[in-house]
Amino acid sequence: MTLQQKTISAELANFVFNFDLSEVPADVQEKATQLILDGTGIAYASSQYEFSKIGLNAIRAFDEPGKHIVLGTGEKLAYRDAALANGLLIHGLDFDDTHVAGVVHMTSAVWPCVLAVAEKTNASGADMLAAYIAGMEVGARIGMVAKGAFHQVGHHPTGIAGAFACSLVAGMLMKLTEEQMVMAQGIALSMASGNFEFLEDGAWTKRYHPGWAAVSGIMSATFAQAGYVGPSQPYEGRFGLYKSHLTSIESQCDYSLATAGLNDVWEVMNVGIKPYPSCHFTHAVIDATILLSKQHSLTADQIESITALVPEEVVKTVCEPLASKQSPTCAYDAQFSAPYLVALALVRHEFSLKDLEPEPLKDQVILDLTKKVNYQADPESGFPTYYSGEVRITLKDGRTFAQREFKNRGCFDRPLADADIADKFFQNCAMAISKDKAEQIKTVILNMKECASVEDLTAVL
Repeated sequence: MTLQQKTISAELANFVFNFDLSEVPADVQEKATQLILDGTGIAYASSQYEFSKIGLNAIRAFDEPGKHIVLGTGEKLAYRDAALANGLLIHGLDFDDTHVAGVVHMTSAVWPCVLAVAEKTNASGADMLAAYIAGMEVGARIGMVAKGAFHQVGHHPTGIAGAFACSLVAGMLMKLTEEQMVMAQGIALSMASGNFEFLEDGAWTKRYHPGWAAVSGIMSATFAQAGYVGPSQPYEGRFGLYKSHLTSIESQCDYSLATAGLNDVWEVMNVGIKPYPSCHFTHAVIDATILLSKQHSLTADQIESITALVPEEVVKTVCEPLASKQSPTCAYDAQFSAPYLVALALVRHEFSLKDLEPEPLKDQVILDLTKKVNYQADPESGFPTYYSGEVRITLKDGRTFAQREFKNRGCFDRPLADADIADKFFQNCAMAISKDKAEQIKTVILNMKECASVEDLTAVL
């Protein structure tokens, strides 16, 4: 690196420090509020599940009074605890948005960080929207550099990229200097984390990774504001993020993607809202199966075998080990099992949160059919631009059917309609609050920029 070249952390700090919401296109701002709306609705739904109640009980055990809102619960917690709780709630059902190329769920980290720090600093709605968009742009790019490689070595990129993004989000709302923002990213290098071992047994740990990223960002910015010194090259350094986490496959990284297109290309527009509550890698094969099952009135007893084609890069996450994926033991196992979700989609002709309740998970027809679902790496995949998928079904009478979904529904050029996004929000909120209350929340979030203070927003939330 020559003296003339800026480090990645310096360029990202410069981008965030000089961020001007008035220069952000109107469609980007509108998309950002839709993403926040989607994430908030999921938090309300998550508040009704066992994992969130136990997680919140763990946080309450610290017995620290606070005044920061926890979505969907009506209670308030201490500063960092609220950020952790809200991240867990938004990501807990694996129903939250995905930046496809970065393979990150940034709203679940960035929005809790924005909300907590905004309450701490009494930020305006415009300040919050600006910080959210800036954080989404940074987090997406940090994920994009790895080109999906984090998954190959067992790291969860949302927890990792989210910590760096949130260090700048918090720094922006705390009004750190540009140099302090550089230091915040360096400090975040020692806090960023997220591990994929949960895939082996359906453990709950992935659910809190985004909230922990929000906490790490807040801590990093706070240390930097106090004058603490962090490494100046947390991304491209000799023991920086990619070299230390990816080791032998670091060579596939494209470091230029970390800063490419800042203030020109808006990655917020490339974030997909999920139509299904499962790992985004499974959505194309779910859609393909539902289409075939409805078109041909298929039933489980007709099936000889099914092959699901998924991108090679996602096989480890949703298809292997095959024996485990064919025998999910809990809802979280099921959400990361392409074989199970294909079988469920064929039998039920749909897939929603209600299909992750205990009764469907004990449906012997679905479980038996899951054993007939195998997989192949898709040689024509559009990954990482698209989470492509294909399903090939062979019937006992010898007939075969195939359906390919090259562009997963919800991706940047096949987005969900505004009405579908709103319907998903209302369905999620209905698990915890009235329709009238949900309407109030929808209105204030979509008009966030007009809020003079964060209190105008939290009074409704």
